[in-house]
Amino acid sequence: MSAPTLAGIHHLKLPVRDLQRSADWYGKVLGYRVTVEFVEQGELAGLGMEHPDGGPPLALRLDPALAEAAAGFDYFSIGVPDHPSITSLAAHLDGLGLRHGGVHRASEGWILPMLHDPDGHEVRFYTHARHEDAPSGPHRVHDPGPDMRVEPLA
Repeated sequence: MSAPTLAGIHHLKLPVRDLQRSADWYGKVLGYRVTVEFVEQGELAGLGMEHPDGGPPLALRLDPALAEAAAGFDYFSIGVPDHPSITSLAAHLDGLGLRHGGVHRASEGWILPMLHDPDGHEVRFYTHARHEDAPSGPHRVHDPGPDMRVEPLA
């Protein structure tokens, strides 16, 4: 049996407590803009957002209880091209006075973790560019962080 044909990420969806607050944050911090409103039984229940320069489409769904339960978890990492781009992003976040974990070498590229949106969701960024010595096949990562060790899977 062959694998089914897939075409990347269609959109990311996050539960939020306040649609406008979250839309404003994703707009101000990352440049997203609202492109669609979802109205259910006469009430605004969700927003679709797009990024003008390659970010994945984002959907915000009004669900305060789920947003609270999911706070702190990093559902996804948004890709950035390379080390200079992620360094520039960190400087942008610094300029906005937003706390984050800084840019670090990860197992395959560079990561910028620990940015949190208004609902506490962790928004991570990871470079598509890989280190020259990044593993090329399946591998195991031991203790991510400064003492990280990467080895091929047996």
